[in-house]
Parts: sequence; C-alpha cells; structure tokens
Amino acid sequence: MKIYTKTGDAGTTALFGGTRVPKHSIRIESYGTVDELNSYLGLIRSQQIDARSKEILVHIQDRLFTLGAILATDPAKAVLKNGKERLNIPKITEDDITLLETEMDKMNDALPEMTHFILPGGNTVVSYCHVARCICRRSERWTSRLNEEQPVESTVLKYLNRLSDYLFVLARKLSKDQQAEEIQWIPQKL
Repeated sequence: MKIYTKTGDAGTTALFGGTRVPKHSIRIESYGTVDELNSYLGLIRSQQIDARSKEILVHIQDRLFTLGAILATDPAKAVLKNGKERLNIPKITEDDITLLETEMDKMNDALPEMTHFILPGGNTVVSYCHVARCICRRSERWTSRLNEEQPVESTVLKYLNRLSDYLFVLARKLSKDQQAEEIQWIPQKL
C-alpha cells in the first residue's frame, strides 16, 4: 500500500464514511490536534520516567486513536437507516475518564499541596507535559466548537477536559520525581 494517494492534492480529505471536506474544516482541526497531542505523549513516554506513567500514557495514546477515529467519522454516515452502526469504531467510556481521575488522585496524594499557579518548566520532560496539556486544551476548544455545529459524543469532550488535568498533575509528579524546581507564579504588585 502506498502512503501517498494524491486524493488530497486539491485541499480536501475524506472522513470515515467517504465524505470529502476541506482540510481546514473544524472537524479536521479537531482530530488533527488530537493527533498532534498523541505525538507529544509519545515524546513524553520516550523520556526517562517511571514505568506506571509510561503504561498509562500508552493507554491514553490508544484512547486518543479511538477519539480521533470518532472525530474523523461523518456523523451522517456513521449509522445505517436501521439504526445500526455502519463503522465499527470503539467508544470513549466513563471508565476511560475514571481511569484518568483515579491516576490523578494517586499522583496528587504524593504531591505537596498546590497553593499558587506554577510556571511551566523545570526540566525537559516536565516542559513536554505542559506543552501536551496546552495542545490538549486546544483540541478541546476545537472539539467544543465542532460540537456546536455537529454534536459530538459527550464522553469525547469530557475525556479531553480530564486529560488536560491529568497532564498537569503528571507534570507535577514528574517534577517531584526528577527533583525539578516548581516555580510558583506570584503576581507582581502594581
């Protein structure tokens, strides 16, 4: 199979189900940003971090492929007239969201209380987490915007929201693990 198809040379791409849309459509921005986030998670996972964090990141990357497939599907073509699903795409479930919450709770239990906002940084992997968190928030914004035009499964938006929180807590955990300094943001007085 060739990687290049030449079908997108005129600035359109096909969704699952065959519908062609402009490459700048909100739907493409939504799942394209999920793909960008997934790549950053691979970068974090490639760093010297603990085995449990790597394991959870692999799970999250799998879920992001599922989420991207959901977003890349034309809703009008996802269901047959008899109500059955046309495409066999897994779902993002409440269990996926609960896993993120459970992992955040475990990490938070071992962290000092946060009393101020924290400036992103400290070391390379912590900075990667903060970049990934920002990409996740952008993905959430695009998906929220898409949801205004074409409804998106509620668990998709919920998962992206929770994932950005998870990435923030992971950044704090990795700061502690790697003994990186967390610099608090103290607003300057006017």
